[in-house]
Amino acid sequence: MIKTVKFGGSSLSDAGQFKKVAAIVRSDPERRFVVVSAPGKRFSGDEKITDLLYRCADLASQWEDFSAPFALIRDRYLAIEKDLGLIAAHMGPALDEIEKALASGLVTRDFVASRGEYLCARLMGAYLGVPMVDAAQLIRFREDGELDMDATMLYCAPLKDLPIAVIPGFYGAMPGGTVRTFSRGGSDITGAIIARAVGADVYENWTDVDGFMMADPRIVPEARIMHAVSYEELRELSYMGASVLHEESIFPVREARIPIHVRNTNRPEGGGTWIVNEGTLIKEHRHGIVAGISGRKGFTMITLTKDNLHKQVGFGYNLLKILDRHGISFESMPCGIDNLTIILNDADIKGKMDVLYHEIRTELKPDTVEIASSIALIATVGRGMARTVGVAARLFTALSEAGISSRIIDQSPKEMNLIVGVDQRDFEGAVRAIYRAFCE
Repeated sequence: MIKTVKFGGSSLSDAGQFKKVAAIVRSDPERRFVVVSAPGKRFSGDEKITDLLYRCADLASQWEDFSAPFALIRDRYLAIEKDLGLIAAHMGPALDEIEKALASGLVTRDFVASRGEYLCARLMGAYLGVPMVDAAQLIRFREDGELDMDATMLYCAPLKDLPIAVIPGFYGAMPGGTVRTFSRGGSDITGAIIARAVGADVYENWTDVDGFMMADPRIVPEARIMHAVSYEELRELSYMGASVLHEESIFPVREARIPIHVRNTNRPEGGGTWIVNEGTLIKEHRHGIVAGISGRKGFTMITLTKDNLHKQVGFGYNLLKILDRHGISFESMPCGIDNLTIILNDADIKGKMDVLYHEIRTELKPDTVEIASSIALIATVGRGMARTVGVAARLFTALSEAGISSRIIDQSPKEMNLIVGVDQRDFEGAVRAIYRAFCE
């Protein structure tokens, strides 16, 4: 069996965490490909290495003094090197090269940000006594900036001949060799790509939590761990706010049917959460029909009313054209015979609401336009919901008993995801009510 393992920034924040990671890797010879993030926060108020690197890049691009944040970066890596006794890692000269490159003004922001993972991989490789393979030699992007999976698989092929290797996450290279990063949290994507490239049987993603919780523990302290969840369910939950994995990390392994096992570096004995294809979900790992509940605040509803709207050919199309003109995507668009509601993310419409309202009034000529802001959306997700009578009744009874009214209801055609919109002030109470209705 082959395992690709990825360790997040909290798992690599200091020398003590490095030792935990090394013990986990050495405890299982099947853990052959180790992907690392840049060191994260050590304590509340601390700064992530990646944030410091971005600050250095922004200052250097304006020819301003970046010595203060870079000194924090230098001290951090040198402390880990010293505490682990890693003279062979040569952190001092490597840091000098990066500082010189920053001062030259000739390096990109992506290159600077990628050095966090690069240096961390050098340290981990030296500590484990195994080769470090630069991600720029493995992960390839096309000219348009999109991942080139075919080229990446080709460049990663030689990895299979190595008994073990450490690989920095978060970045790869453009066709000309220029470093390009994924979006923040992108080391999860690197791990998934490497897992697929080497034909791993399992992709272990090690972090600082025991797995995915069935609800946000800040809202529901008693929330249980999801022991098993499908890729599709996780996509729905992640999009609505459940954040342990980067949502794009699912695609490479899902296509290859490689299960993801989310585990806690600080509690490796825990069972964690398995993310698998639907056909391999183990029913006994489910406490009920619901996989989890997640949600987000910050939405606006625009409701258009017009007599016989369902007969107005092109009405919805013209509404979407207005949104497209302003670069706005929509979250949901439920409709009735005489009305249509569209839900938009507040971040997308910031500063655009007045012109949107005017164009909708002018071009679509609805009888009324109602705008409701401060809306929160809550998704209740679970494959079992499609085959269970009374799910919606139980959900809305729970909200009613909690004194919460729903502003909007939307259910996916696959009946795997039931979304309700509530006033933001009711968000936490609604999540707790739904959790208790299905999970207790």
